[in-house]
Amino acid sequence: MRRTVLLFAIATGLALGAGCGKNDRPPPPSTGAPDMQTETGPKGAQAGKIPQQAELLFREKCAMCHGLDGTGNGPGARELPVKPRNYTDPKWQESVTDDEIRKIILLGGMAVGKSGNMPGNPDLKDEPDVLEGLVKIVRRFGKK
Repeated sequence: MRRTVLLFAIATGLALGAGCGKNDRPPPPSTGAPDMQTETGPKGAQAGKIPQQAELLFREKCAMCHGLDGTGNGPGARELPVKPRNYTDPKWQESVTDDEIRKIILLGGMAVGKSGNMPGNPDLKDEPDVLEGLVKIVRRFGKK
């Protein structure tokens, strides 16, 4: 009796499973609410969103010296001979391009004639969304 029930369950599962995948087409788009904007899908940092990985990286690495508020007063800043950059300084924000910020993040301070205490992050070269997210975080401090 158990064997019959088991065989029946297996046969039923196979029969149901055989029907899966026959309709590969996605369902037609719904119209949604009349005034809703059409979604275009995720685009990471390119769409103005900051990837969570960039936010986490900033909190774990950058904020140690630059501070969570971007003023350069992080807990590690006290021990440094050169004070970290204050990202909230509007004059600095105007004087630097996004490409320069990317270069500093990737190569570190010494590569651009700044403090060697700012380490490079060459691993981010293979993570453009995270790098762009960090640039957006730095720019966000200039808007406060």
